[in-house]
Amino acid sequence: MRSLSITLALLLAGVSSLGAQRKPREHDLKLPIGGTPGALNAITDVAGVEVGHSTIIAGSGTLVVGQGPVRTGVTVVHPRGRANHDPVFASWFALNGNGEMTGTTWITESGFLEGPIGITNTHSVGVVRDAIIKWEVSQKNVLQPWWLPVVAETYDGGLNDINGFHVKESHAFAALDGAAGGLPAEGAVGGGTGMRCLGFKGGIGTASRTLPAAQGGYTVGVLVQCNFGSRRDLRIAGVPVGEEISNLQPCIANTEPAPASATVRRCDAPTDRDATDAPEQGSIIVVVATDAPLLPHQLKRVATRVSLGIGRQGGFGGNGSGDIFVAFSTANTNSWSSDSVSSVRMVNNERLSPIFQATAQATEAAITNALLAAETMTGANDLRIYAMPLDRMLAAMRKYGRLP
Repeated sequence: MRSLSITLALLLAGVSSLGAQRKPREHDLKLPIGGTPGALNAITDVAGVEVGHSTIIAGSGTLVVGQGPVRTGVTVVHPRGRANHDPVFASWFALNGNGEMTGTTWITESGFLEGPIGITNTHSVGVVRDAIIKWEVSQKNVLQPWWLPVVAETYDGGLNDINGFHVKESHAFAALDGAAGGLPAEGAVGGGTGMRCLGFKGGIGTASRTLPAAQGGYTVGVLVQCNFGSRRDLRIAGVPVGEEISNLQPCIANTEPAPASATVRRCDAPTDRDATDAPEQGSIIVVVATDAPLLPHQLKRVATRVSLGIGRQGGFGGNGSGDIFVAFSTANTNSWSSDSVSSVRMVNNERLSPIFQATAQATEAAITNALLAAETMTGANDLRIYAMPLDRMLAAMRKYGRLP
């Protein structure tokens, strides 16, 4: 036990040099998820991709619809950056469709993604969609006279006053205009602000994997809005972390007597109730970017491989879950044009397997990064969702021999 404590102390000390600006990420901890991360270990390792967030946090205590508490926001991904309106080849896939991603019928029909991707809460999809249209018009982007934006959602109604409709046009504009390259913020930010994931606080996570030159040298980047799964199912690099940390379940952080019908215990209740796990529910939205020259039918195959990364983490696409993924390629520039014929390139099918593997690895890493970045949050009606404790997660990894 003493050697384990020393090992964990050294690991934590080793990541302390990262500074106070962020918590350690999966590659900092050398978690054996597999693959080689890009320089940022983020979707923005794919050249040109930019990410923006607008985060809304206000109020505390009892929920009053229309007043709060508010724990929500908007996240935006620009495939080629906000100044470059050249569409990208794209496709999408739903592992389980209890959710929403607008604009997907036109992606299926045309093979193109023609603007930014927005992610928010379930009841704010419409306002973000309309804001993207207005933003595109303001940019004098005249690819065509109409817009069919891609906007996706997950449900934050536990922590957030979701029926108060606090996401406004201005929040979407802030995410659109504030998008940038570099390492995006993770955890309880943007659309992920009020989300929970695999029994802990969830939210936004990102990761990337690069292929060796012999396999094309391509990069696959992933961004997730993680809001799915049950604690008992949580796996990291194959380790049953959720089984090792069965307490710290969602609870009510006040001293009022809980009604007999309450399904969530008070935070100061006896700990023998902590092992009770909620049924699997929730959703996950995943955006995959790559610089590999892939055509829409190949990107459909990439999007389906996201499911394998989620499965490695403990997800199984339950009935109440909206597991919806979109994948795009930044290669083949200027393919959307008024010319009668466009010349495009594609990776041969027999060389796709490394890209599929990188997609699964980056998805698992992005979910892990969302869990690592998130902080404990208390929201509407004093509901508290705990962050995954780093020291106990590392202890579980060590117990199963999965730390280097």
